[in-house]
Amino acid sequence: MEPVLIVRHARTEGPGHLATFLDRHGIERRQIALDRGERLPVDAAGLTGLALMGGPMSANDPLPWVQPVLALIRDAVARGVPVLGHCLGGQLLARALGGRVGPNPVREIGWGRVDLEPDPLAREWFGERDHFLGFHWHGETFTLPPGAVPLARSRWCERQAFAIGPHLGLQCHIEMTARMVRVWTRGGARELREHAGDSVQAAPALLHDLEARVGGLNRLADRVYERWLAGVPPSMPRGAGPAADETPGARAAARARRTQSRKLSNCTG
Repeated sequence: MEPVLIVRHARTEGPGHLATFLDRHGIERRQIALDRGERLPVDAAGLTGLALMGGPMSANDPLPWVQPVLALIRDAVARGVPVLGHCLGGQLLARALGGRVGPNPVREIGWGRVDLEPDPLAREWFGERDHFLGFHWHGETFTLPPGAVPLARSRWCERQAFAIGPHLGLQCHIEMTARMVRVWTRGGARELREHAGDSVQAAPALLHDLEARVGGLNRLADRVYERWLAGVPPSMPRGAGPAADETPGARAAARARRTQSRKLSNCTG
């Protein structure tokens, strides 16, 4: 399988559990660290997927890499390369496809319930559940780009996830590890104090029952990442690693094809 390209915008906001998932399944990954000044590829040719991580900046900031990232996203979408955006990455995906990014009514920081929309597509991405406990750290949010389907919301943010074809934009963080939560909590201590309130948890709440909460989030992320890799075109070249029919993306793709076949039968029969 060709590599998944991971775009990192900030040193402390790397791929986290996404890297663990890809490594576990023998899927090659390559990271571009924009915080180190590394250069993006000119296009998405030869990629299995494009994953964009979070960051403290705004998708609207006049940073030198914002327009190249937006162009890379659009090229990936045009080529049928699945795109996955986490928080800032989800905002960049929304902006690249015609949505807008702006202030959320409140900052949302901490562990909080995310409710799935009553749409079958939400279950296709997140599994047979009505809600999950997500991790949040944002002050901005996105509007839906044309053609996007809303998948999830929370008490403090109306848009927590959207899908558009094989592409997924997330406002919440499903990639978290226990170490990342601890690092963010230490680094964001001042922000937590200055914006304390109903939608911003204090440090003890962020760290409470941490291993169990992260474990549950990782299991959810496994389901989402597997569904994301189902968007890889079947004809895409595959390299070393598990046999093509043993990868999580291949298994999920087979399930998706069977589901689609049943839907077509129901419509035409």
